[in-house]
Amino acid sequence: MLNMLNRWYQRRFSDPHAVSLVAILLGGFLTIYFFGSLITPLLVAIVLAYLLEWPVARLTKLGLPRTFSVMLVLLLFAGLMSLALFGLVPTIWHQVVNLTADVPKMFNDLQVYVSSLPERYPDFVQPAQVVDLMNNLREKVLGMGESVVKGSLASLVSIATLGVYLILVPLLIFFLLKDKDEMMQTLLKVLPKNRRLASKVGSEMNEQISNYIRGKVIEILIVGIASYVTFAVMDLRYAVLLGVLVGLSVLIPYIGAAAVTVPVAMVGLFQWGWTPDFWWLLLAYGIIQALDGNVLVPILFSEAVNLHPVAIIVAVLVFGGLWGFWGVFFAIPLATLVKAVWGALLSAEDELDDVEQV
Repeated sequence: MLNMLNRWYQRRFSDPHAVSLVAILLGGFLTIYFFGSLITPLLVAIVLAYLLEWPVARLTKLGLPRTFSVMLVLLLFAGLMSLALFGLVPTIWHQVVNLTADVPKMFNDLQVYVSSLPERYPDFVQPAQVVDLMNNLREKVLGMGESVVKGSLASLVSIATLGVYLILVPLLIFFLLKDKDEMMQTLLKVLPKNRRLASKVGSEMNEQISNYIRGKVIEILIVGIASYVTFAVMDLRYAVLLGVLVGLSVLIPYIGAAAVTVPVAMVGLFQWGWTPDFWWLLLAYGIIQALDGNVLVPILFSEAVNLHPVAIIVAVLVFGGLWGFWGVFFAIPLATLVKAVWGALLSAEDELDDVEQV
């Protein structure tokens, strides 16, 4: 057994470039795993810098100085974010307050409906089952209320952190965009010399991550706006809040869409009951999800969709468990990275076999 493992190790890692690739990946993994919470502003800035690099590069190609291009793009981005913050957030907050106030009435309506089940279906539902179900639901609702109160108290503490982010993140984005080439040269000096495979994988992943972040933002906007328009046309309550939730749900492939179906269906059910309007809502929501998964995602992520859905779900579970939100957000690029690294190691082994045969 030991001899077999030794042969496998010698075959896979006899190439110094392969060893350098694994060492760089291991160093990055350990850094994010142990210090991820400390460098969160830097991670946020890197994501936004990837998003804004495309317009900066386009302005630079038109002949504008890079520093001026960076400042112009950042000002436009800050203006859009301010518009969204002051225009959208108050509406969302107002709808959250209204929904919270309606929860007791929704719970009472549910209790009345469930209590009538033994009379409607005496052969299938017993009164004792209804009592146990309602007690469990009541405990869940009370638990959610306590969590909301604790979250509100915790949010007061995080206001100071948010203030720091609002100062640090724009500064980091500015310098990441402005001094991109100088920083890359400094980073290359620190990395191992034998990095042919690492450079190959890095070049591929740099393009992948840039396209992924840009595509994901576009997907969020398209799905969110389409959902809001659909809900508003159908006169569904909390249309803005639900539209935002549906848009953000695309951050978590497959799982997010399934999870956000619950609040959409519950609001529609308590507003209309088991009427045709409720079923039209589910049909419209299903069409949006089908178009997103079968049309929009293949267009925006033509390379990423080569991954099997099982691989994507496993990536969400594994990387989300390791790195929380960032692991979920980058689940598809990280899965693509694993695939690219595996392919690079196999190609290095094939090259070694060709040399040995010669």
